[in-house]
Parts: sequence; C-alpha cells; structure tokens
Amino acid sequence: MTSTDSSRATTVSTTDLALIATFAALIAVCAVSAALPFGVNGVPVTLQLFGIFLAGAVLGAKRGFFTVVLYLVVGAAGLPIFAGGSSGIAQFSGVTGGYLFAFPFAALIVGLAVERAHRRNVAITAGVVVVGGLVAETVVWLVGATGISLYADTPLWATIKSSFAYVPADLAKLAAAAVVAAAVHRAFPALLTRGR
Repeated sequence: MTSTDSSRATTVSTTDLALIATFAALIAVCAVSAALPFGVNGVPVTLQLFGIFLAGAVLGAKRGFFTVVLYLVVGAAGLPIFAGGSSGIAQFSGVTGGYLFAFPFAALIVGLAVERAHRRNVAITAGVVVVGGLVAETVVWLVGATGISLYADTPLWATIKSSFAYVPADLAKLAAAAVVAAAVHRAFPALLTRGR
C-alpha cells in the first residue's frame, strides 16, 4: 500500500467515525428534546426513530448499525440520552428495553434496502427508504411490544395490539427521514461508496 492509499484509507475511516458520532448525537437529541411523557404502558413518544431511520438511510447498513450501537453504549454508560433524559444499563431490562434492542437492527434493515438499490444503480429515493423502513418498523413494533409484555407481565398479543398506537407516528417519522435521506443522497451521491 502506498502512502497515498494509506492516507486515503485513514481519511475514509476518520470520515466514517465522524459520521457515526454525528448521527449518534442526532439520535440522542431526538430522544431527549422531543420526548412526550405519555404513551402505551409507560413508553414515551419520541423522535428517536426519525434519527435511527435517517442513520440507516444515509449511512448504509454497517455505519447505521454502529451509529445506533454507539448511542446505546453511551446511554448505558450513564449519559442521559435515552427517552426523557434517562440513562443506564437498567433501561435495557425496563419497559423500553425491547425498543432499545430493536433500534440497531432497524437502522441495519433500512441501510440494507438503500445499499441494495445503490448496488443495482437505482436512485435512492424516498420510496426506497420507505420500503426498508416499513420492514424495520415492523421489527421495532414487535420486539418493542415483546419487551413491554415481558416487563409488565401482560399478554403478548394484547400488548402488541395496544402498542400499535405508536405505529402511525412512527410512519410519519419514517416519511420525514425518507425525504431527508433522498435529498442527502442527491447532494452526495458517493456517500454510500465511501462507507464500504
């Protein structure tokens, strides 16, 4: 490897880390600044999923996944960046635990959809993001509801049905993230290529 290649690899790695950190901070802001205290079974309504969908859609599968993992690790370590300014490892066994475990996979799924379109030379439109996001939202909804059911000791099917109350707002967040991500990819068409 020449010094130029080495320098380029370092630059790409540094860029990746900067993007991951930036989007992790965005998710934290969405979780803390927009948390509404009401929700089903004590789970607050936040803008977290907007940031998570956006991370996967803009950064791709791997970087999107690690963005959310970084956010979760920092929150588990004690920084108050979870919903409502909460923090700590106990959040993973609480009422929101299922959602926290599902979040990295939501970014991964959206990222895979975007990367698949990119590999096939299909323009990354809001529609592409929405397709991946619908699968991701289903995962978040079911895993989140399962976490609530285990924590609150409520019947799983009843909890899944009651947790559907979150889905319309989540779809609005997905739509917003899809529009923003499509605009970002139009402005920076090589963004996914750099993340490989």
